[in-house]
Amino acid sequence: MKSAYLIHIASTTKPSEDKGEHITYNLMYLQDDTNFCSIQHSVRGERLQTWDKELNAGSRPHRNVEKSGIVKIPKRKLEEQKNRLLIDLRGEARGAAETRPRKAPAAAPAPLDPLGPRLLGLRRKMAAPAGPPAWAAEAEGSEEALAAALADVPELARLLETDPYLKPYAPDFQRRYKRFSKTLNDIGENEGGIDRFSRGYESFGVHRCADGGLYCKEWAPGAEGVFLTGDFNDWNPFSYPYKRLDFGKWELYIPPKQARSVLVPHGSKLKLVIRSKSGEILYRISPWAKYVTREGSNVNYDWIHWDPEYSYKFKHSKPKKPKALRIYESHVGISSYEGKIASYKHFTCNVLPRIKDLGYNCIQLMAIMEHAYYASFGYQITSFFAASSRYGTPEELKELVDTAHSMGITVLLDVVHSHASKNSEDGLNNFDGTESCYFHYGPRGTHVLWDSRLFAYASWEVLRFLLSNIRWWLEEYGFDGFRFDGVTSMLYHHHGIGESFSGDYHEYFGLQVDEDALTYIMLANHLVHTLYPDSITIAEDVSGMPALCSPISQGGGGFDYRLAMAIPDKWIQLLKEYKDEDWNMGNIVYTLTNRRYLEKCIAYAESHDQALVGDKTLAFWLMDAEMYTNMSVLTPFTPVIDRGIQLHKMIRLITHALGGEGYLNFMGNEFGHPEWLDFPRKGNNESYHYARRQFHLTDDDLLRYKFLNNFDRDMNKLEERCGWLSAPQAHVSEKHEDNKVIAFERASLLFVFNFHPNKSYTDYRVGTTLPGKYPFLLPSYTYKIVLDSDAAEYGGHKRLDHNTEFFSEPFEHNNRPYSLLVYIPNRVALILRNVDLPN
Repeated sequence: MKSAYLIHIASTTKPSEDKGEHITYNLMYLQDDTNFCSIQHSVRGERLQTWDKELNAGSRPHRNVEKSGIVKIPKRKLEEQKNRLLIDLRGEARGAAETRPRKAPAAAPAPLDPLGPRLLGLRRKMAAPAGPPAWAAEAEGSEEALAAALADVPELARLLETDPYLKPYAPDFQRRYKRFSKTLNDIGENEGGIDRFSRGYESFGVHRCADGGLYCKEWAPGAEGVFLTGDFNDWNPFSYPYKRLDFGKWELYIPPKQARSVLVPHGSKLKLVIRSKSGEILYRISPWAKYVTREGSNVNYDWIHWDPEYSYKFKHSKPKKPKALRIYESHVGISSYEGKIASYKHFTCNVLPRIKDLGYNCIQLMAIMEHAYYASFGYQITSFFAASSRYGTPEELKELVDTAHSMGITVLLDVVHSHASKNSEDGLNNFDGTESCYFHYGPRGTHVLWDSRLFAYASWEVLRFLLSNIRWWLEEYGFDGFRFDGVTSMLYHHHGIGESFSGDYHEYFGLQVDEDALTYIMLANHLVHTLYPDSITIAEDVSGMPALCSPISQGGGGFDYRLAMAIPDKWIQLLKEYKDEDWNMGNIVYTLTNRRYLEKCIAYAESHDQALVGDKTLAFWLMDAEMYTNMSVLTPFTPVIDRGIQLHKMIRLITHALGGEGYLNFMGNEFGHPEWLDFPRKGNNESYHYARRQFHLTDDDLLRYKFLNNFDRDMNKLEERCGWLSAPQAHVSEKHEDNKVIAFERASLLFVFNFHPNKSYTDYRVGTTLPGKYPFLLPSYTYKIVLDSDAAEYGGHKRLDHNTEFFSEPFEHNNRPYSLLVYIPNRVALILRNVDLPN
């Protein structure tokens, strides 16, 4: 079918003269490549909002709308008729008496509409308005608003060209961009630019001066007094008072000892003492503390002055920005098979080589920003500038990042700026004795589901703190970008709680959007991409906000990627609720391909969310308890294990190839890690048994885990050679419900999946657009298998001969000009390459 656009022009609700009912008239035009059509619709008892919708020609535009008549006009008269339609038909629908006066015998007949009497029933005798019709003022105002938005937002026209349905929301993009620009300009005027503004860590906190003295600075607007204490002064709480500055800032300079000796030695403990307005004395850790640790059975963390004589020096340059991301989502603490917290050193020496061998070009490190509660998975941050001490020292983390760079691996940090821990003594909460310092006051400052505090993003010093935090991890530790956690919570005042997000554009604009947070997001992305143009930012957003991953110059959020969070939910739903024979191929394809054009997505079959206690990994949903007893190669395949291994590979491959422009896997899930993930807590007697990754299972030749590991490795390395993630979105030529077959092309490769539980197909015809290298000289063109999930090394049944050549022919199939015949066994995925084309 031809692509067509159905565009709503006007609506009006008027009483019917003969039946006394209210009828809504919706006047629209339908435009495709050859015709311009006017369509009249009527709906009883309902007024429809103005809407734009792209449809296939001939489709019904709305489930509640009945088509009354279509009149085609040649394309050569398109513009003329469109303009007249806007004037004449809108005038009729709004009761324009000047077009058809009401029962005036002496009056001249109204001029005929260009579509004339063929729109029978449209014309009603209506009272004349007192002035110009309301729609005219609305239309004029709308056009003026659009023009103003296009003038203010440099590249908004590109966004609206990509998605014309965003035009009604152009003023929203204008307002957002102007807020971003104003804040950026204010930073320039008051702070000397965002470059200087984002270096807050160079002055705030505690710093050793060149003369051996100590300079200290804090922001505590609600405090009546601020003091520094610690090992260096025998914990005298009031001997070193800070001086009050403007705007709630405090500073302290402590001169050096004699002979310029260090006043506060590296590794010594410090505390801030805050006297609140009520006179209460509070002991706090500086929000800018670079290292905190907990000793023994202590509940709270201690602030350790980190100032080593010799800090780690990076040896390797950052790798080039990958064309496509293959992300290995990692948690340092659980990276050992032993029941303990693993270290940065362990990860560097033992896990990084595995990641490299598996073909991943990026790691995303979770739980690095210090968090007092280990079981929070790193999402209840207490010290934003401190690398978690439970894994080792800051210098060892730098070595990890540097070693990854030496392997050509990009390193992303899972940054949490959506909320903060409610801890006070070792967190930001009530830092200056007030509820509001870094956070909103009252209910707005608390996330009711996460039981955490929410930042006041419009606060000047909060912006300084968060933007400096972004820069700190880039500059001090050499990270290559960020995955921003909890972006949905940031974007909306409702934080996504109880919202289903149907995709209606009204959900993404209006008063429910927290534009303070959105401005911060734009500033953060601007900072990251200005400092390091090759840096990468990823948004964890479940709402699907339009333009979140569009450039800021278009009015977008500025992210490079968003997580395709609907995909893992779809796989879990299928495994939990449907029999294999009831899987809907069309729905699978829709879920994998349903993403915004030119906004890149990271696809994944499962992440850490699916591994957590209370849920199951894909492997556990597929094989469950049999993973404990039937994963040995010395025992025959059971139906459960056979099904689990075959579907595990297929699910991951089709997600990888069809689901996005990047791919993510959580550590261990590539080989079907048994069991779930559960951190030590009171509910499990503080056990580490489930807080580990058993990588040794893949090294055991007698266990079937190696098959899944081998497949994941070869899948990634084939993508590295062929580049389907960086190629345009796939063309799906087949999604056959009865045969359970999906076929598509991407990056000059032909993918064929047979999800049927028991049916194999010989001479199965698959369409393709790839004719071969010499389409006018050769009678047929040769394809060969480059990846086969049924291969022996992947735990398959070896039903395919990889020496087989498949010949395409100029035989149209599924709207593809060429086709070929393949043998596709049940529960098998194939990738074929045209060997006549250059590799």
